[in-house]
This record gives sequence, structure tokens and C-alpha cells, in this order.
Amino acid sequence: MKILIKYHNKDLKKIESIKVGDWIDLRAAENVKLKKGESRLISLGVSMKLPEGYEAHVVPRSSTFKTWGILQTNSMGVIDNSYSGTNDIWKMPVLATRDTEIHVNDRICQFRIMPRMQDVTFIETESLDETDRGGFGSTGKS
Repeated sequence: MKILIKYHNKDLKKIESIKVGDWIDLRAAENVKLKKGESRLISLGVSMKLPEGYEAHVVPRSSTFKTWGILQTNSMGVIDNSYSGTNDIWKMPVLATRDTEIHVNDRICQFRIMPRMQDVTFIETESLDETDRGGFGSTGKS
């Protein structure tokens, strides 16, 4: 799979393919100071043209919260292949749980390329399968 990529910060380290694991690291493209409780869109400094039929899923790295005390506010970012213009810069929306500083090239999140969901047709019905698991939050309860 080949992906066209535009870098918007000449100091940003280039994204590399990975040999181990399924996720590719993304880096902050700007220096950011956040106070506890502040939110911000942090530029990841790249725009990409994803292949037709694919999308990117963007999530924090496992060390992101421990290192910077930030939470990704949309839980998981989904970037479809129509967000592909030169100035469609990828960003990470975050909320700071403590005062923190993030610097250019800090690896703050990761992404993977996934096939997009096929077209879905919904068919209304009065009942479904007769199996009843007991409602939301019932798994594992006796």
C-alpha cells in the first residue's frame, strides 16, 4: 500500500513503516503548553491521501497519558480518505489533566489504516433473535 503524504513542518521527523506491531506513531508538529483543564487541537503536521476504500484510526500511544497527562477528547479519531487535501492537516484533540508541555517530534499518538465499512442497509422489524442477554451492562452478572 502506498500513501501520499505532505509534511507541514520541515523539522518534523518523517513517518516510518513499522516492522513490529500494527500501529504507526504520529508526532506533535508544534510546541504546546497546556494548563490543567485546557483543551487544544495539536497539529500532527501531516496531510495524507489514503487509498480509496480505507480510513485511518488515530488513538493515543500507551504512554501518552503517563508522559503528558493528556486525554484524546474524541476517544478515537477517524480520518476517511475524503479528508485528503493539501491543507487537511491531521490533528489530535486533547484535554490536559495537569499542566504539561509537548514539544515538536514528541510521539503523542498512533494510527493504523483500516478498510472502510461496506455500505449498510437497515431493515426494520418487530423482533430480532430470541436470545436475550439481559440488557446493557449485564455480561458476567449472575
